[in-house]
Amino acid sequence: MSIPAKTLVRTDAVAAGLLLLWAGMVLGFALLTAPLLFRLLPSRDLAGLVAGNAVARLDAAAWIAFVGALGLTLGVRWAREQREAEVVGPQRLWGAAALVALLMCFASAFIVTPKLRDIRARMAGPVESLAPDHPDRAAYRRAHSISVQLMVLRLLLALALAAGAAGLPRPDPKG
Repeated sequence: MSIPAKTLVRTDAVAAGLLLLWAGMVLGFALLTAPLLFRLLPSRDLAGLVAGNAVARLDAAAWIAFVGALGLTLGVRWAREQREAEVVGPQRLWGAAALVALLMCFASAFIVTPKLRDIRARMAGPVESLAPDHPDRAAYRRAHSISVQLMVLRLLLALALAAGAAGLPRPDPKG
């Protein structure tokens, strides 16, 4: 089964668009929304609550972007690649990077975010009301740092995958 090059160009462009859309949402949140929340809302606790809900939605959107991109770019190539002898090629490397991003989505949504919620539920008041050396404040700071790092790494992977989608192999339209 031969897939026309035009079809691959279109599916790759849609996949890159999904990844870039999500990356734009993350950048918009990180550079515009989050700073405004912490500057305009009456307490850092309220700002953190709103920002946490936004991050949960960004996590859900990440699943859509990465699974969608993976399905669009590799799904249409899967049958053809199964016949190729090349063990490691651009398609498999791209797919591996997308799977790493999905693992980060899993870690963020099902490990880090619930941990942050558990820590917040134990706190009697705002995070900043706890002493700087309080165990819950330290645990919250560590979990928040991991959450930010996962978001940044997924952002970088989304940009790299979007750029890499253009370089995935396509059949020669002349041959």
